[in-house]
Amino acid sequence: MHDQSVGKAPEALIRYLKEQESKDLLRFITCGSVDDGKSTLIGRLLFDSKMIFEDQLASLEKDSRKMGTTGQDIDLALLLDGLEAEREQGITIDVAYRFFATDKRRFIVADTPGHEQYTRNMATGASTADAAIILVDARKGLLTQTRRHSYICSLLGVRHIILAVNKMDLVDYSQTVFDQIRADYEAFAKTIGYDHVSCLPLSALKGENVLHRTAALDWFNGPTLLAKLETIPVADADDTGPFRLPVQWVNRPNLDFRGFSGTIAAGRISVGDPVVVLPSAKSSRVSSIVTFDGTRESASIGEAITLTLEDEIDISRGDVICHSENRAGLSDQFEAKIVWMADEPLIPGRPYLLKSGARTVSMVVTRLKYSINVNSLEQAATKRLELNDIGVANISLDQQIAFDPYHDNHETGSFIIIDKMTNGTVGAGMIDFGLRRATNIHWQAVDVNKAARAAMKAQKPAVLWFTGLSGSGKSTIANLVEKRLHAAGRHTYMLDGDNIRHGLNKDLGFTEVDRVENIRRVAEVARLMADAGLIVLVSFISPFRSERKMARDLLPEDEFHEVFVDTPIALCEQRDPKGLYKKARMGEIKNFTGIDSPYEPPLASELTLETALSSAEECAGR
Repeated sequence: MHDQSVGKAPEALIRYLKEQESKDLLRFITCGSVDDGKSTLIGRLLFDSKMIFEDQLASLEKDSRKMGTTGQDIDLALLLDGLEAEREQGITIDVAYRFFATDKRRFIVADTPGHEQYTRNMATGASTADAAIILVDARKGLLTQTRRHSYICSLLGVRHIILAVNKMDLVDYSQTVFDQIRADYEAFAKTIGYDHVSCLPLSALKGENVLHRTAALDWFNGPTLLAKLETIPVADADDTGPFRLPVQWVNRPNLDFRGFSGTIAAGRISVGDPVVVLPSAKSSRVSSIVTFDGTRESASIGEAITLTLEDEIDISRGDVICHSENRAGLSDQFEAKIVWMADEPLIPGRPYLLKSGARTVSMVVTRLKYSINVNSLEQAATKRLELNDIGVANISLDQQIAFDPYHDNHETGSFIIIDKMTNGTVGAGMIDFGLRRATNIHWQAVDVNKAARAAMKAQKPAVLWFTGLSGSGKSTIANLVEKRLHAAGRHTYMLDGDNIRHGLNKDLGFTEVDRVENIRRVAEVARLMADAGLIVLVSFISPFRSERKMARDLLPEDEFHEVFVDTPIALCEQRDPKGLYKKARMGEIKNFTGIDSPYEPPLASELTLETALSSAEECAGR
């Protein structure tokens, strides 16, 4: 017998899906210090809004008995703490995203970690959020991490802040406690640009004032947390701004089609509109707009499209297509705010990679202007940024990129910083503005170039970079090599670490920051001397691989030769020609390489000289 209900089920499902589709979507983040109850709060929202499937509930009940922290009750935090390490420690490490819906709205919530070492994950969650729930433990009040997360939300442009004073049940639902925390937070919020903050008391564990009101908090006249989330205005995507399309992919399916694919970061585009491609500044007009659903006459912010142009223009991944009448900025130097996310500190002069959209370029911090105290918002002079520090810096790139200030466009005004050695993400940044001088400085054309200077000397320019511990024999070997080259009629110059510190680098000490700057200056001088056609011998400890790579990157591949003078530290101490190791062991010299400052040996030097096995003359001969 045919069941007529079978044909109706798909119709009901389609109708339900359309109803859900028509609801607006709020993305929000929960953040704050560790153990403030973020995961429990989201678990409560999912549980009470009946967004947990039966098999999930059964699994949750089982896991709660095994590793929960709420006695015989269900531990709702386990819904979010999916990693085994999180469950064992009772903390959130990664960012957990969850979807739920009510009759009025759809939600995507990001549960972010509270521990300081995972602040990078919190920043990731905040970067796409419309609102933030800042949780505070009613027993503890505002903490440093509360302020840090709030300030990062402000930097990243999160528009709506809800202060959720949690665990009110543990302070006997005291209105006095709540009022004091609210006053403290509202005063702080004004200093970071939030004139209005919604403050709510609740108990996520007991579900009080999350979805439902309770008698225990009858003195609070405001909305429940869910009611507040349902009424936060969600701004429609603004397509009135200037058009920006960061190119993610050059689409060449066959010889007859060449398009440029990406997601529109701002504005609107139509067929026939004039466009310009940055950084090349080549111009054309839009020939067609292709989407997954077919060709279109126009498209706007947030849509994934492929543009074809009327003219053949060389466009690559990472370029930005703009409307001709309102171009993005173009610069290779910026002032930017930086959130540092790595255990190793950010040091001015050290080379990093900067990734903006799909373009990756080399970057150095040329000036670290100040760091920001997240508690007082005071600006403090500093020479480095440590883990979780926030600072303002001038940065310099090896090539120009298209940009907008972050407050105008989050997509084209933001970037991440990547460690060149590990390829790990170590920081995030927001561009304040391009430095005007960057677009006013150009390479001056000269008629007598490196090739002409080298030809006059009848030699090939080169930099021989000798690295090794103090006492390894670097300078002795480099000196012998220069003597032999000089005897052969070659034009040379030797840059020795001690000699340079009597003049060019006499203002630098031996901290990690100063050592980085020491090598940066010497590398630039070596590059200039190679440009003059010389063979340059550089004898510096140069303890860090990143700075030696920076020196290598300044020169053509076949002009830089790293020579590792590999000498065991015991032999260096035995030689100790200047008595430095003895003083370092006695604590009279601080930051001495090999004793209380690290040396990173080369991983792939062009030549390794083992002075324990060969004499200085034999090494020089090699």
